[in-house]
Amino acid sequence: MKTRNILKVLKGNQVLEGAGVKLMRIFGFGDTELTDPFLLLDNFGSDDPDDYIAGFPWHPHRGIETITYMLEGVVEHGDSLGNKGVIRDGQVQWMTAGSGIVHQEMPKAYAGAMRGFQLWSNLPRKHKMTRPRYRDIQAGSIPEAKGPGWSMKVICGEYDGVKGPAEEIFTDPWFFDVKAEPGAEFALKTRPEDKVLCCVFEGRAYFDKGRENAVEPGQAAVLDEGEALAVAAGPSGARFMLMAGKPLKEPVAWRGPIVMNTEAELKRAFDEYRKGTFIKK
Repeated sequence: MKTRNILKVLKGNQVLEGAGVKLMRIFGFGDTELTDPFLLLDNFGSDDPDDYIAGFPWHPHRGIETITYMLEGVVEHGDSLGNKGVIRDGQVQWMTAGSGIVHQEMPKAYAGAMRGFQLWSNLPRKHKMTRPRYRDIQAGSIPEAKGPGWSMKVICGEYDGVKGPAEEIFTDPWFFDVKAEPGAEFALKTRPEDKVLCCVFEGRAYFDKGRENAVEPGQAAVLDEGEALAVAAGPSGARFMLMAGKPLKEPVAWRGPIVMNTEAELKRAFDEYRKGTFIKK
């Protein structure tokens, strides 16, 4: 069984998004081939409401899926489908933008550190204009897989017979929250056809046998091909998001919140948004 090695360690950068939200962009608006089928990963975290309270007012999406995972905090959601909801600690908002959706995500002041992730997953060409949909996934519905020295919240995908509640996802991705005990060493099986990324947000982890590249909070390791992922946790343990999916290997035309395959499709999307014909029936 071939064990994956690290291709590259991505180091996040502080950015301002939405109406003035401070967050750490782990990757996005760069080399889409390197992280295909994933486009963007933001890690947000602050105990100061001024860093996030401005939120993300109404804006459009087309051609992607956005996955928001709240570790701690409260975010209100509303969209052009008529959905309204609140996601809290441990919950997930999975939105398939498809042919087009307009939504807002507004954090609420929280007595503690607001922490979480947003991942953008690309949609295949044949599903770019699929019907939009939105799902709230409750924390209690997310099962755990366990092994010696590790536990894993299985949000989307299946591992050792444990299946996540996010179903009928076009790219069939894995989205796991993995916790490793202090000093633990173990291997996780991976699908050989997948691109695998691991974003550390607590402690320190190594994803290579030689322990040459420590991956720390605010960083993500992009792994090469293989059937297994080697993990070694630092002395205080580690927690990381494991994301895996089969690369689409399709052209990407991307501007702001809309991702298509050609510049003509991108122009059409923005023209429709300006004309008020963006939302399809």
